[in-house]
Amino acid sequence: MFIQTEETPNPATLKFLPGRDVMGVGTEEFRSEEEAAGKSPLAERLFDVDGVTGVFFGGDFVTVTKRDDKEWYLMKPAVLGVIMEHFTAGRPVVTGSSDAGHASDGEDTEVVSQIKELLDTRVRPAVAMDGGDIVFESFDEGVVTLYMRGACAGCPSSTATLKMGIENMLRHYIPEVREVRAAAM
Repeated sequence: MFIQTEETPNPATLKFLPGRDVMGVGTEEFRSEEEAAGKSPLAERLFDVDGVTGVFFGGDFVTVTKRDDKEWYLMKPAVLGVIMEHFTAGRPVVTGSSDAGHASDGEDTEVVSQIKELLDTRVRPAVAMDGGDIVFESFDEGVVTLYMRGACAGCPSSTATLKMGIENMLRHYIPEVREVRAAAM
């Protein structure tokens, strides 16, 4: 098994590509060992690596976030070993169901459906290439709130991505959108 790695725009996060499906459909994020306990054998093992502070699973990748006081050149071999051993043993990545998409509180309005469609077709594939995900949280009085996950959470360029990229695109296609904000973690 050969696992490729890619840098992400977030210097604290590295993307690992094991060359096979990780989640297939949906995504899953764990920001602590406690969140991963009993839900993801792979995330549990990754949190055992000293310095790991976050794990995100996408369709065909794993992103791992580290503490600022740790260096990737020291952590990377241990992370690669955990991922390789996990997939070689054929263990499940997560137990139970995963988060397949956006937050929902019932029937979507036409505007919310348009927002989700644009996010799914134009935004999410692009941010997945950088090891993250952006999920719709809410739309209220012209303000779209998005939840940033994986490499996008805490990324220095995430504000620029939200304001100059996503906000401009949504405002262009959907006149009811006035502003885009990041959801509080």
